[in-house]
Amino acid sequence: MKTLAEKITSILEDQPGLSDREITDILVGPGAPQQAVNQSCRSLETRGILDRHKRSDGRIGNYLLVPDFQGKLHGKTGANIDKGSHLSEDKIKTILEQWLKEKGWHTEIAWGRAQGIDIEAFRGGRRWIIEVKGQGSRSPMRVNYFLAVLGETLQRMGDPGAKYSIAIPDMKQFRNLWRRLPKLAKARTAISALFVSDNGNITEID
Repeated sequence: MKTLAEKITSILEDQPGLSDREITDILVGPGAPQQAVNQSCRSLETRGILDRHKRSDGRIGNYLLVPDFQGKLHGKTGANIDKGSHLSEDKIKTILEQWLKEKGWHTEIAWGRAQGIDIEAFRGGRRWIIEVKGQGSRSPMRVNYFLAVLGETLQRMGDPGAKYSIAIPDMKQFRNLWRRLPKLAKARTAISALFVSDNGNITEID
């Protein structure tokens, strides 16, 4: 049976930036006492597994510092940790922020659990809207992420002059999901896909 710390880090792998209250609601139930989760998150912070800092809404969010949190929890050394092996939403946003900046775009980014457009970029009167999804930990979850990011992008399509893209990890499963999306759907929506690798490489496919 998983410990509370393992359950917390498992959730944060897929949903970075959750508050203690939000984690408690998921693990125990809405309105349940959050003291145990708070104590566990503080302990994980002390052990260098989590970073706890304020989100844009003023709440304290919890963010994994390393992807191999199970190794950390069980006392493995840092030599076995590949810090680039897991692409969270915020990590993808960070990579895209630098990439867009190098191409002359000014960006506005919704970090963590902040509401709104994930990445809104501007350059020379042009506007580029990008919705982002992270890696996830299981195959069915990635399918849900892919469908969700498409739906979120369609809901943003209110500006006929803007460019619209989804940004997802450069993984075989995501590439296959994009390839299987009907050509007519891609043509009608004009949405492109940005495949982001953990080493910073970005490939755009229409």
